[in-house]
Amino acid sequence: MGADPLNKVCVLNVVGLTPALLAFAPRLAALGSPVPWNCPLPAVTCTAQATLLTGTLPREHGIVGNGWYERSTGEVRFWQQSNHLIHGSKLYDGVETAKLFWWFNQGASARWSVTPKPHYGCDGSKEFGIIDRTDCDLERRLGAFPFFTFWGPNAGWPCSQWIARAAVETLKQKSPTLTLVYLPHLDYDGQRCPTVAPERVAEVDQCAGWIIDQAQELGIQVVVVSEYGLVPVHRPIFINRYLREAGLLEVRDGPYGEMLQTLESSAFAVVDHQVAHVYVARTEHRSDVRRRLLELPGVADVVAPGELGLDHPRSGDWIALAEPDAWFAYYYWLDDRRAPDFARTVDIHRKPGYDPCELFMTSKLRAGARLLQKKLGFRYRMDVIPLDATLVQGSHGLQPAPESGPLIIGPNAPDRMTDFKDYILQLLSDKKH
Repeated sequence: MGADPLNKVCVLNVVGLTPALLAFAPRLAALGSPVPWNCPLPAVTCTAQATLLTGTLPREHGIVGNGWYERSTGEVRFWQQSNHLIHGSKLYDGVETAKLFWWFNQGASARWSVTPKPHYGCDGSKEFGIIDRTDCDLERRLGAFPFFTFWGPNAGWPCSQWIARAAVETLKQKSPTLTLVYLPHLDYDGQRCPTVAPERVAEVDQCAGWIIDQAQELGIQVVVVSEYGLVPVHRPIFINRYLREAGLLEVRDGPYGEMLQTLESSAFAVVDHQVAHVYVARTEHRSDVRRRLLELPGVADVVAPGELGLDHPRSGDWIALAEPDAWFAYYYWLDDRRAPDFARTVDIHRKPGYDPCELFMTSKLRAGARLLQKKLGFRYRMDVIPLDATLVQGSHGLQPAPESGPLIIGPNAPDRMTDFKDYILQLLSDKKH
């Protein structure tokens, strides 16, 4: 006799959803009571998703942030997509899975997937696009993915709408055993504003409702998770400028502005919202660097990676934690006239730290002029991002109060993110489900 067939589960990853916000999301709230859960630090997308998929801490799965410093090459890399970066077995290994816009999609064992992936020309040009491995011909059915609303100054609701419709289409056509869906847009105004407006929550609830309706029609169990909750902030911490003024961080000036010299620096920080990995070149300098950072206003603590489950070779030598109302800005230049040329652009892969100012724009007129240059075939730089870190009013990365933190909604849901993998596998196999 063959093995019993698996149940089917659809996981909605609603970024930034908290128990306090469920009051404005009736479709999501109707699925059950939220369970606040314990998430690893840093509470950021890549680390949270790797934990969800593996059931392990960063010390084991290796995803110590949205980005980190690669000591062997001297490069800081953010938002890498290779599934092979995650150590250990993943939730979808051996399970017929559709993975829609969750991170680390490229090279994953999921049977169906769709992920954002621009095309890059040898002259530095870029054309937006996705990799659609769903066999559902999504862009023909739904129109082009609205990439400009997935990140940048225009980030907002349309991207979540498109992803939700793609999920509905995939459920209809493929009815996967496991479906993983990422709905991102609460995150954007959560960083632009001190609180998430009820209207934004209602929007994501509508998107979730489309998926819930289709899943329930097919008899698929829906589970809702979030990765973190956003909190109001009003203090940027310029940790790299501080290290530079102390003579520890080195730059190279040139025709495109000042560039961080990681291999020449005694210490520098790779910042990620409210958490920063601090890399120190020489062991004998570590205690002095920690002492200096503890004197920096806005820094709550500086701890060894092992205290947070971050003791992995990719981690910094110290982990700096912000005060609840503060966050770390990556800026390392002391004069905006010498800022690197990428600082005023949306350039998530080149910046040596996360930059929420990419959600703002200096001038729509300037952006229009740059787009005209592109259409006319001229070289151009979309330099419309402000260098004013005080614009940012929301952040995450720490563990806030339960009502303001991440959640899970599902039958007998666990209260620890590290238990999620086993929980979903149990739902898939439970005969009573």
